[in-house]
Amino acid sequence: MSDLNISENITKFRKEKNLTIKELATLAGVTPSLLSQIEKGSANPSLNTLKQISKALDVQLFNFFIQDVSSENLVVRHNNRKKMIFPETDNFTYELLTPNSNSTIEFMLMKIPPGLSSSDQLFSHKGEEVAYVSKGSVNIYLMNEIITLTPGDSVMIPPHVNHKWENISELECEILFAVTPPSF
Repeated sequence: MSDLNISENITKFRKEKNLTIKELATLAGVTPSLLSQIEKGSANPSLNTLKQISKALDVQLFNFFIQDVSSENLVVRHNNRKKMIFPETDNFTYELLTPNSNSTIEFMLMKIPPGLSSSDQLFSHKGEEVAYVSKGSVNIYLMNEIITLTPGDSVMIPPHVNHKWENISELECEILFAVTPPSF
């Protein structure tokens, strides 16, 4: 439980309410000794005890399980993106726009050089995908159709649907896409 910072969150909420350990313990129906141990992280509270403390603090129980995340860990600078470059296909690239693939969604930038495709064969993945063409013209082979997309067009690709991308312009194509759950 200490990995979740439950003890730190309880302490934070108690101090926001200007309560002493003894006062909160009385309101929650627990001993001051137990509450002190919980706040120090040396005792793991039962779910019932957490419910009592949350009621006494007038905060939702889930708030004890929320971890603060540094905003710097949420930002991906343009020069620090994780990239997958495929030199055998004239530098076809994927750039990860989300900090990592540990979230429930993944946001990527795909760059396809002129005349190239994302793959030789149609492929599918378990995630649902939404793509937006920001530069160039591209054909998407989607199921049994070929659909031409130009800048500003977008497409939703259901999970497990075969598809591939083909740059049909003389410019590098850029396609922004989000996949959930992440597949890279």
